[in-house]
Amino acid sequence: MPTKSAPPEAAALVPELVAFIDRYVAANGGSTRARQPGHRVKFHWPPHPISYEFHVLASDWAGKASFEAYGETFEVVTARTPYGVFGRCEAIWHEDRGDTLEEMLENLRNSSEPLFQRQIATNRTLEKEGRFTGHVSELPPLDLLKLLYCDDRDVASEAKGVIESQASSRVFLPALLAVLGDRRHPNRRSAQWCVLDLFEDLPSFCEEEEGELKAVQAIKELIWDAEDDYARTIYKAGVVLGGHIPELRGGPTLMECLKAPSKFGRRSAIHGLFHVVEWIPEMQDRVVRILLEVAVDDPDPQLRDYAREMAQDIADWDGDHHPEPVFPEEC
Repeated sequence: MPTKSAPPEAAALVPELVAFIDRYVAANGGSTRARQPGHRVKFHWPPHPISYEFHVLASDWAGKASFEAYGETFEVVTARTPYGVFGRCEAIWHEDRGDTLEEMLENLRNSSEPLFQRQIATNRTLEKEGRFTGHVSELPPLDLLKLLYCDDRDVASEAKGVIESQASSRVFLPALLAVLGDRRHPNRRSAQWCVLDLFEDLPSFCEEEEGELKAVQAIKELIWDAEDDYARTIYKAGVVLGGHIPELRGGPTLMECLKAPSKFGRRSAIHGLFHVVEWIPEMQDRVVRILLEVAVDDPDPQLRDYAREMAQDIADWDGDHHPEPVFPEEC
């Protein structure tokens, strides 16, 4: 249910998002196993125009050609110079060169592939054919939420930025909570990372106590039963609770998560408590005490050592701490 200040359309986004996930899971053969999404690779387009390096004049662009890609024909203007043949495709803001016209067109086609793959990945996530040639900033809320699940994490990041710019609309909170609660879409970890990044400024999405309570509960549940820490999403959850909403709820919630069945979740909680003390120094003694208990009671030997080290780091307090342990299956 939406918070009190959310517009009526906010609640309608949740079943639409769930239906989107249903369709994806069905198309994926029913598998709900989370994927390791890999690192985000920032996308920059257009590349630096190669003709600038060779001082190709405006008057040199006198020829015409074309190349085929993904069922489309792309018109190219050409320039023949002592340095080879240059081609410019204005439809995709890109240039390339070659010793011959044929080589230039092949090079231009191949070097355009990063753009094509991004556009195709975007439209595939939006459940559409072909290339996405619009502007992410102009998409409706449901499409922005879909793009959080894109195979291309940089596309997801772009959608996240647009959602962040529209936070004051109050339309996104229920659906963002649904993303945190998702246990079925294989790309859920990168989508959840995006939501957690947005929730570093949680008041932008909800000013009411009810909304904050729901957000904290959703983050707790994400930590509680985590089967992995792909995309460092569970780690991020502890950072949000401990470093951005520590006062009334983040700190106590992380203490509860020290008993989570998930070792990934408990690791996140141990780290998150460092940030709680960073912001609330008066909790230092209490956090050290509870971490020393974890150092004795946790079922995982790596986490027992980590809790002991973190307790010492917090007791000594110089603003730094030991790195978190890496579990064998993460190596």
